[in-house]
Amino acid sequence: MNLTRSEIFFNLAAIVSLITSIVSWCLGYHLSAIFIGIWVPSIIGWMNFFSGKDTGHHRGGQPN
Repeated sequence: MNLTRSEIFFNLAAIVSLITSIVSWCLGYHLSAIFIGIWVPSIIGWMNFFSGKDTGHHRGGQPN
């Protein structure tokens, strides 16, 4: 699996966000943990958006 530098960055950001959310929850900061936890799908969504822009493939299956 060949990941670009930006995909590695986005994946690391999502992992750090997830770990931060879990630690916050365990420390009793439940609302902060939920807030940080919803960053994970947003970060992954941004990664998908930018990786789609790089390859030229968009929904519909036809490259530009």
